[in-house]
Amino acid sequence: MRVMVLVKATKDSEVGHMPSRELMAAMGAFNEELASAGVMRAGEGLKPSSQGKRVAFKGADRTVIDGPFAATEELVAGFWLWEVKDMEEALAWVKRCPNPMPGPSEIEIRPLYEESDFSEV
Repeated sequence: MRVMVLVKATKDSEVGHMPSRELMAAMGAFNEELASAGVMRAGEGLKPSSQGKRVAFKGADRTVIDGPFAATEELVAGFWLWEVKDMEEALAWVKRCPNPMPGPSEIEIRPLYEESDFSEV
């Protein structure tokens, strides 16, 4: 089962505050554990939404929206792509993760569609 693990943005991440060296070391060690266990397929941090763009679609029309974007708690500051046995394994890994932000933060786990999900359509 593949899952996308989303680190939610905070006010600190949205203004571009970089993590402390201690947090970077802790996250590096965690990433090494994930890689050694064969779980991590990819993972990266994202720059603040002020450096991003969105494209809104309406029929054939495309509208470009410049960041920053509102609702910080709904934005993504980073991600991992993991291959796990099931959602319980993904949850167990996330519970072991260092807090990815200096203050309160959230991580969301979302399963990816697999080819087998479309075989019934």
